[in-house]
Amino acid sequence: MQADEYFDPEIETMGQEQLRTLQEANLAKQLDYLFARSVFYQEKFRAAGIRREHFRALSDCTNFPFTTKEELRESQLASPPLGKHIAADMTSVIRIQSSTGTTGRPSFVGLTRRDAQIWTQVTARSFYTMGIRPTDIVMHGASLTMFAGGLPVKDALELIGATFVPVGTGASEKLVLFAKALGANALHCTPSYAIYLADYVRREAGMDPRELGFKKIVCGAEPGGGIPSVRAKITEEWGARVTEGMGNADMVPVIFAECRGQSGMHYNGQEFVFIEIIDPESGKVLPIETGVSGELVYTSLERECVPLLRFRTRDRVVILGTSCSCGRTGFKLRCVGRTDDMLIVLGVNVFPSAVRDIVSSFYPRTTGEVQIVLDQPGPGVKPPLKVIAEFGDASLDLAALQKEVERKIKAVLTGPSSVELVPAGTLPRFEMKGQLIKKLYEKQ
Repeated sequence: MQADEYFDPEIETMGQEQLRTLQEANLAKQLDYLFARSVFYQEKFRAAGIRREHFRALSDCTNFPFTTKEELRESQLASPPLGKHIAADMTSVIRIQSSTGTTGRPSFVGLTRRDAQIWTQVTARSFYTMGIRPTDIVMHGASLTMFAGGLPVKDALELIGATFVPVGTGASEKLVLFAKALGANALHCTPSYAIYLADYVRREAGMDPRELGFKKIVCGAEPGGGIPSVRAKITEEWGARVTEGMGNADMVPVIFAECRGQSGMHYNGQEFVFIEIIDPESGKVLPIETGVSGELVYTSLERECVPLLRFRTRDRVVILGTSCSCGRTGFKLRCVGRTDDMLIVLGVNVFPSAVRDIVSSFYPRTTGEVQIVLDQPGPGVKPPLKVIAEFGDASLDLAALQKEVERKIKAVLTGPSSVELVPAGTLPRFEMKGQLIKKLYEKQ
């Protein structure tokens, strides 16, 4: 273990009993606040017959109803700009961020000064966990506007003491130029952009990506940085250590983060966010134990503007461990996809990220770029699953490669597939989140 391993040593190594006591006390205060200040939750609790005295211990959290993204959108439509779930005076709001969901309608998130401080603290703790230090010069290859992974990341990296270079998106030429001029050693971006940028550097700058000198690549905003085949490709392209983080615009930008051991993302927001794992169909709470898979649910423990209770993230995760050689006591997980992106083929759950992982495992015979083609809305998909994948070399035996990929998809995911191989560069590249599903029915 290194001497500078932790950003907040006490909370990052806190024992489970002590943490439970802390979370219980913080949640009690948050509930007092909700019952007193949130019209949204006052109405929600009244409709469910819930009273404040129904919470006496942390385990009583299950007495309270879930909160969904759809409810928050409806709340903001009914009571703009921040909805009935605002629990602070608008004059106390110092910033508004947003997230855009599947409807394309923005969902706003307000922050008081204290809320912003919490975001910064937890996000800084997470980036420190991922290996960012004061000596690093970090190229920010993500949006800087309303995206929760923009300005809040700037605040967090500056709190660490690292040098933040705000290149943003749509500026690959500048990113390459600035990285060379400044001697940058770290890159923050989506895994899709890390792959896109490597192609760009070769094609437009005539350089091997390793020549830029990035030694640390910190990924987030989509599954990929922790998918073994995708991580291996990014590592090979850049010669850098790849770590990933995960958060949520409605709660904290980066709550989970991978340590140097790269064995899953540690829970890093212990005193500010209470975590539950639930069965996405029944809503039953599952134990936080190695191997458990379910949907991630967040509850804010100290939030002033838009506190959320039992918020269903729709992120499907698997618990990878409850201890680590780094000494952190926060459990580790990996995000395997979104429950609302999940497909069902012959009764088997299939996540687009899992298909991408399989196709990427054939690199360099495949580029790793993939799209799943749907001709009607899911989640049910009439087999075979239609997959478009890029091959890496036209001299390959493409018929044999196609059969290999189809066999591996069936072996891993059970269901049959129909794989179409197309030349490298055919499928679209993305600077932000990759789009793994092509919906033909939306064009009909």
